[in-house]
Amino acid sequence: MTVYDAYGTNFYTAEQLASLLADRLDVTFTERESHYLGVYFLATLADTTSLQIQPNAIPGDDGEDDLYDDEHPDVSVLLLITSPVAAELFSDELSTVGELTRL
Repeated sequence: MTVYDAYGTNFYTAEQLASLLADRLDVTFTERESHYLGVYFLATLADTTSLQIQPNAIPGDDGEDDLYDDEHPDVSVLLLITSPVAAELFSDELSTVGELTRL
């Protein structure tokens, strides 16, 4: 069973949030670039849990940006967590990050 969780912020850029969370969660984020997502940051843990930080505005086919998460158009940066187990991973640590909201 795969579990998904999402957080959002308008306070931090994707790069700032990756730097902040790398220190708090003791993980290493790698900057990546994708034709679909643009520039994003990814950390993968030993249990295959992934933490992905990306802008909500992603490159669209028509040259205009599209929203990755159109249910939250007011959020500029997303933290997407994918885990192989049902657990509240990092929920305590993430709840202490100001201006980061669970979606």
